Amino acid sequence: MSRYDKGMETRRAVLGDAHVDRAEANKSAFSTPFQSLITESAWGTVWASDNISRRERSMITLALLAATGNFEEIPMHIRATARTGATKTDIMEAFQHVAIYAGVPKANHAIKLAEATYKEMEAADK
Repeated sequence: MSRYDKGMETRRAVLGDAHVDRAEANKSAFSTPFQSLITESAWGTVWASDNISRRERSMITLALLAATGNFEEIPMHIRATARTGATKTDIMEAFQHVAIYAGVPKANHAIKLAEATYKEMEAADK
């Protein structure tokens, strides 16, 4: 299996078919090379590795997004926790690390985004 195919398989397993189908439908000629890069490198290499669990990857990813101020992808990765097994407690632990090592305002904003996303997820389940 190619790294791209493995990446697409992993991406779908973590983010869900609906999310990936939307992303694929919104690709343009301009964005296609970037989408291929992240599918192969992020999803086909990093997320596809068996060296740590997807639960752990979710925790690391969310902490890194918060610590670096890349808040836009936090809701997407919170939604992914339904498939990776990272619990609300796991994510709060990760954000507490962010507060101590990267700053309280970043952790606070990430927590607000996570709470809003969890509420959306819970409402969708009803």
